[in-house]
Amino acid sequence: MDGGSGLNIMYAKTLDEMGIDRMNLRPIRAPFHGVIPGFLGTFHAILGRPCYAKFMAVPNYTYLKLKMLGPCGVITIGTSFRRAYECEVKCCGHASAIVTSEELATLREEVIEETPDAKRSFGSFELAKGSKEVLVDPSSSEGKKVCIGTALSSE
Repeated sequence: MDGGSGLNIMYAKTLDEMGIDRMNLRPIRAPFHGVIPGFLGTFHAILGRPCYAKFMAVPNYTYLKLKMLGPCGVITIGTSFRRAYECEVKCCGHASAIVTSEELATLREEVIEETPDAKRSFGSFELAKGSKEVLVDPSSSEGKKVCIGTALSSE
């Protein structure tokens, strides 16, 4: 359960074990990032906010329970604290293996090549072409400004 995530992940191996034919899968238009392709996790699936909303499920992290409405009443899915601890330990070991892997080192090199200019300070802002700065409140002495586009169509 990851209520802070906007991403739902289910591994192909999990789908296979559930007997779900991959022909039933369809692409989504939602972008996702921060996932390293080819690396298996220690979980069967990661369920985030989209899944909870779709199934009207309620996670409770304190009691390690997930509740949702089912056809015959409330479905409760839970685990033990010992199992949660074992998964956490396994996950930490798995993460360490990923961090030291050669494939991740290659990905890091690619990211370094795409890193923005280090001389440019964070928080600096350059106006784009076709935009101008306008005072948010002309009667205020604060001088706060907002950047607006000048080349937008009336639509």
